[in-house]
Amino acid sequence: MAVIADKPEKEELFGHPKGLYILFFTELWERFSYYGMRALFTLFLVAETTSENAGFGWTNDDALALYGWYTMLVYVSSIPGGWIADRFLGQKKTVMLGGILLCIGHTVLALNSEVSFYIGCLFIILGVGGLKPNISSMVGGLYKPKDERRDLGFYIFYMGINIGGFLAPILCGYIGEQINWHYGFGLAAIGMFVGQIVYIWGQKYLKDVGNLISKNNEKDREILNRPLTRIEKDRVKVLLISFLLIILFWAAFEQAGGLMNLYAKQKTDRDFFGLFTVPASVFQSVNSFFIIILATAVGTFWLRWRKKGNEASSLFKIAIGIIIMALGFGFMSIAAKEAEATGSSAMYWLILAYLFHTIGELCSSPVSLSFITKLAPLKYASVIMGLYWAATGLGNKIAG
Repeated sequence: MAVIADKPEKEELFGHPKGLYILFFTELWERFSYYGMRALFTLFLVAETTSENAGFGWTNDDALALYGWYTMLVYVSSIPGGWIADRFLGQKKTVMLGGILLCIGHTVLALNSEVSFYIGCLFIILGVGGLKPNISSMVGGLYKPKDERRDLGFYIFYMGINIGGFLAPILCGYIGEQINWHYGFGLAAIGMFVGQIVYIWGQKYLKDVGNLISKNNEKDREILNRPLTRIEKDRVKVLLISFLLIILFWAAFEQAGGLMNLYAKQKTDRDFFGLFTVPASVFQSVNSFFIIILATAVGTFWLRWRKKGNEASSLFKIAIGIIIMALGFGFMSIAAKEAEATGSSAMYWLILAYLFHTIGELCSSPVSLSFITKLAPLKYASVIMGLYWAATGLGNKIAG
């Protein structure tokens, strides 16, 4: 069982515990590796085996099916990852183990063979399962239960995710599409190694968070043995209901890495004023770019909204996020009609769709992470965070 710190770290930077920035950069590079691989995944699978930069030559349907299964398993593995943290290792050590598995997985993925591709994917699935739910729980553990900085801390953490998500499709995508697929996968591996080094170096700022609750400690034993109160049980029920909304949200949102990625490649006019052709994988960075420039604004909006006495519940914010994201698909509908009429559609329809998807995501995802760390009972903190990521994974499967 992983313990949440009784108090925030004494050492602070820009008004937040220094540990937040260690987790920020660790997650930045982990997401760089993941989104770099994701930007290439379906494009590599459908690339012709006879081309100069050969792929597997799969059909779109087969590539999307594998993409759905892969992204689902990546996040569903967060359930055993959370359970291992809660029962055996603690969040901090499980994140370390997950990072090691990810370093192995991305390195193997860079090798040029079909067997290594599947083995690399397996290690990445296991690694994300260990890292993803527990690093998010550790962010919440840096703050006291009623610390108003918690939500903003998650917005900062979320920006780290998306800086990695912005850089990866541009760098890994360009190298993979234009030079060699496996060089692109290799660059993603380098990013993961950098993230792991940051995490190891920053352990001194994470001493009071993510540790295992031990039955040998009297205070910890009381936490483990105490049954859930009625209020705690009600909170768990609310969380489980919110996960249904999360499945719906990500089922639509994760079209980005699959169908919208292939649409950008096959049906979008990517000519940039006659100067050059934009690689399809680069469009995977648009969402993260918008998050980087809009995350603080959205977080500040909700904070000011609350200070004016207009408190919005987390479930309300998630629902608003789903509605805004749905509006983004209106632009894709227009793009599809234009492609039917002329053979291709303009790039700006994709960009507008990603803009609305981003605003919807900012209303839903960081709020959900903070929501879970507030309501989840301490002894089930990592498992419940794992269930959240599993709900994300089910959404990914539906998307595929």
